Amino acid sequence: MHTTRPARGFTLIEVILVLLLIGVVVGVAAVSLTDGLATARVRSAGQDLVAALRYTRAQAIVSRRQQALELDVEARSYVAPKRETVQLPKNVELRLLTAAEEQTGSTTGRIRFWPDGSSSGGRIKLVYGEQAWDVEVAWLTGEVRLRPGEVTP
Repeated sequence: MHTTRPARGFTLIEVILVLLLIGVVVGVAAVSLTDGLATARVRSAGQDLVAALRYTRAQAIVSRRQQALELDVEARSYVAPKRETVQLPKNVELRLLTAAEEQTGSTTGRIRFWPDGSSSGGRIKLVYGEQAWDVEVAWLTGEVRLRPGEVTP
């Protein structure tokens, strides 16, 4: 006498549910990873800009001549003295707030440093989606700082 044992395995519905769950988990992880990369990309661009500003200040002090970092908001680029132009990553917006005398065109401007280390001062904002970083340059001391910023219209 043979007894039939129930078949072991998964039903089609169970397999589909597991695949759907895996798809949701992968989708959430991809979005999370993309947001993390965007944050890192903007922060890295900010750190590079801070380094270029500090380099420009050091050049002014060492050469005993004023030096300026030139920025082009429309082209999303900047250039330090005796250096190549740096292009910001794709989709990173550049905003510049500086003294009126330092605005060299409708979309260009500069931050100037003098031999004593002081500067014309200003604020540069890097924006990528909902991520923003502010690069602040103190006019009296020429100190350059990078801080998380807010996205404003």
